[in-house]
Amino acid sequence: MAVEPLSQKEIEDRLAELPGWSVEGDRLTRSYRLGSHVAAAALVMHIAAVQDELDHHSDLTLGYNTVSLGVHTHSAGGALTVKDFALAHRVEDIAPGHGAH
Repeated sequence: MAVEPLSQKEIEDRLAELPGWSVEGDRLTRSYRLGSHVAAAALVMHIAAVQDELDHHSDLTLGYNTVSLGVHTHSAGGALTVKDFALAHRVEDIAPGHGAH
């Protein structure tokens, strides 16, 4: 099933629900700073599991104590879709000190 690109207004409305996330170029992005490299590596593993579950994958970068994501929907021509924001919400739910609403 094809996913339609979101309008600029829809993107702005959804971004308002995700503090810390932004649009850079054509991607929805966020970086997290954690207490250690091991904590950052553990978060990468958790995010990878969520991405497999959703069958939607981001560019995921592990730094010394940081994790950065950049995502868009390839099947929608690289546009932002509901799939990108669903992934962002799931990441927020598992990010230490950021989720657990």
